[in-house]
Amino acid sequence: MTTETIDNSGIAEMIAEMTQNEQNMNGTPLAVGANSGLAIPAALMAPVPTNIPVNHAEKPERFNGTDFKRWQQKMLFYLTALSLARFLKEDAPVVSEGETNREVITARDAWGHADFLCRNYVLNGLDNSLYNVYCAKTNAKELWESLEKKYKTEDAGVKKFVVGRFLEYMMVDAKTVISQVQEFQLILHEIHAEGM
Repeated sequence: MTTETIDNSGIAEMIAEMTQNEQNMNGTPLAVGANSGLAIPAALMAPVPTNIPVNHAEKPERFNGTDFKRWQQKMLFYLTALSLARFLKEDAPVVSEGETNREVITARDAWGHADFLCRNYVLNGLDNSLYNVYCAKTNAKELWESLEKKYKTEDAGVKKFVVGRFLEYMMVDAKTVISQVQEFQLILHEIHAEGM
């Protein structure tokens, strides 16, 4: 299903399932059916995950302030596996003030729920000391951008450090040539990994 062509019956069924889940939680019936025939704006129609598995072997270790780039890639893979990665880049859908269409409102609420999940998966991937700093961020995109701004800037210092190690590397007589070549290859690999 693409955002250009909207299958109202499929969306309506998804919304009906979500509203049924909401009804089960609060006991209030919501009348949204597959045959409602209501049109929903394309911006609100992007698929939203409804069933997220509980156990994840690919969950990254907690980020403690070092190796941000590695942690970021692992977290991105984790969120992609959960179908939540798009919330790191998207803004919340805008619904006009007087909007009364239940499907549109339900789709917006579903987006908010999925963004909440994404934000909290990222927060739970942070060390406790960092959690306290970033828990005030209101959505996943704001949180992700804040982490990038802080730690990608610090990665520039890592690049300088790696280049310094490369420029200052010297062979010594106390170590075997093979072990020194391996050290030098690791430095070269780090330089390549930094995109230099």
